[in-house]
Amino acid sequence: MGAAFWLCAVILFLIVEALVPGLVSIWFAVGSVPALISALVGGPVWLQVVLFLVCSILALVLTRPLAKKYVNSRVQPTNADMLIGKDCIVKETVDNLQGTGAVSVGGKVWTARTETEGETLPEGTVAKVLRIDGVKLIVTSAR
Repeated sequence: MGAAFWLCAVILFLIVEALVPGLVSIWFAVGSVPALISALVGGPVWLQVVLFLVCSILALVLTRPLAKKYVNSRVQPTNADMLIGKDCIVKETVDNLQGTGAVSVGGKVWTARTETEGETLPEGTVAKVLRIDGVKLIVTSAR
């Protein structure tokens, strides 16, 4: 009975791993194999559970840093991310209370808001892009 359980566990964890993007259950499939072997040779249930837990945790601890490094390690900044830290020209007064503001950066006009609620930036001033929040640039005075 125990061997059938661990065999089903290995299969189930591998199916989940195949269906879900990223590595989520491979470590548990690895941990199920020693438990399966223990069940096949007649090991007690407590030993099977301990082997499963210890081997799963070891597999996770030993391989997770490598997996994080090599799986999905290519982060591509978008064109918008390149705007962060750039200077921009205020085209429409930036006023959070009024809900107005537009800046020009990189040849494009963006909706803009300031980081602090009371800060306003008049038209024609130079501002610096701090971050992007949705489709708005969060800016501050470049002084």
